[in-house]
Order: sequence, then structure tokens, then C-alpha cells
Amino acid sequence: MAVIGRMNSLQVVKHTDFGLYLDGGADGEILLPKRYIPSDTPSEVEDWLNVFIYLDSEDKLIATTETPKVQVGGFASLKVVDINRVGLFLNWGLPKDLLLPHSEEKRPLQVGDYCVVHVFLDKRSKRITATARLDRYLDNVPANYTEGEAVDLLVAEATDMGFKAIINGKHWGLIHKNELFKFLRSGMQEKGFIKEVRTDGKISLSLQPVGQEAASSLGEQILAKLREHDGVLKVNDKSSPEEIAGLFRVSKGNFKKAIGGLYKQGRIVILEDRIELPSK
Repeated sequence: MAVIGRMNSLQVVKHTDFGLYLDGGADGEILLPKRYIPSDTPSEVEDWLNVFIYLDSEDKLIATTETPKVQVGGFASLKVVDINRVGLFLNWGLPKDLLLPHSEEKRPLQVGDYCVVHVFLDKRSKRITATARLDRYLDNVPANYTEGEAVDLLVAEATDMGFKAIINGKHWGLIHKNELFKFLRSGMQEKGFIKEVRTDGKISLSLQPVGQEAASSLGEQILAKLREHDGVLKVNDKSSPEEIAGLFRVSKGNFKKAIGGLYKQGRIVILEDRIELPSK
């Protein structure tokens, strides 16, 4: 049986002038239109093809060898290309746009806007559908992360505290403002790190490695930069986040921790407008 809204490996059962028919099991034969027949992959009878299955404009199952930007069960930032009384239509990389019903909007959108959505299969209509109401699809299983663990992030929205991001397509997390050292916006995909999983289940994130090993590595970078500049850098714990990010690509918070550690070890001197290597 073919899985709607996902990539499937299906066997070719016959050729026609307008395409191939694939074995969809209990769903019967599924058409792969001629324009999607791959030129670099065997497609004779009994060969197997990797195809995406969805419903055409007549609500019939159809196959394509094109890969959409998101599959059922996933999250993505997609562009609004049309709006009518039924809902909004999103560009997800296939000829038939993806429907975001008005009832699944979280905020008013216009053509040209981007929106982070979850894609699901409507149980009643069997149509692949998008929703901007993400909460019901996240934090449904315990967060089993460790401090410093590398994760994949999809930035979802800005808040007063920073940016909410989806972790590995499963949980909500927050990148606090003091962790920011680069431009972020909704829809960006980033590599991140688990900073803390709190007792209430909320997860703090970092865009840079965390923990003692990361602090030690940053400390060595700072010392190396000092040596390159004759032992003096016109930056300290009072410098702007932008200055610090420009030099080290880290947040101000992590920079302050690193120079604080170096100062306690007697490896640098922190002055009013700079840091220096100690005089011998």
C-alpha cells in the first residue's frame, strides 16, 4: 500500500504513451506521468522507482519523482503564493500547491509571506494539508537530550526573549537573546546545541558549542587572537555583542565566561577598554 505524502519505493507494472503505472498495492495502480520518468534510472516493468505520492486536482493518487520541500509529518517554512476563500496555497516544490486552510492559520498572511507549517494527512479527505498551529505536533514525547548535544533547528518565530525553534522536528526550544551573535529570522535552518533541559521541560538552546570543552576552546581562540595582535585586543566584557561576534563568532555571554576563566587563571588582564596578555 502506498503512503500518501511520503516517498515510496514502487514497482513498475506497465508502460503507456502518457506514463508508467506503478504497483500501489491495495491502492491499485498509480500513474507516474511521462514528464516525471527519470532518464538516469531504469524504469522497465519490474524495476523499482522512488516516488512521492499525493492527490491530483481530481483527488486521484498520482506519483512524481520530484521531491517536495516537506513531507507529511515534517515542518518547513513555505511561501504563500495564492489565497482564496478555501485557504492559503503554499509553494512546496510540486505543481499542485499545498493548502493551508484558513482555520489552520495562526496569524494573517499575504501573498509573498513565508510561514512555518507542519504537514499532515487530513483523515477525512486524505488530502495533504498544512497547519501553522504547531503546538499540537510538538513536545508529545519526553525530551531526552543531553547538555551540549548537537541538534537540527528550524527557527519558527521571534519572541520578547529570543527565538523559538523546533528541535529535530520534535520539541520546542528557545534561543535566548544573549545567545545571539548572528542574524536570525523565521524559517532559517540552523545547527544548534542543547544548553539546558529545565525541570519544567523547557529547553534552552545555543548556536555554538556549550560546556567546559567549548569554553576551553574559545579561551584558546582568544589567546591566539591576542598573540596575533601583539598581546592586546580592544575588546572586553563591556564591548557590544556585534564587536564580539565580529571577532569570534560567539555570543557576548560566552565571551564573558571565557575571558572570566582566563582572568582567573592569570592568563589575561582585563582593563577598562581592552584585554591584554600579562606582562612577563
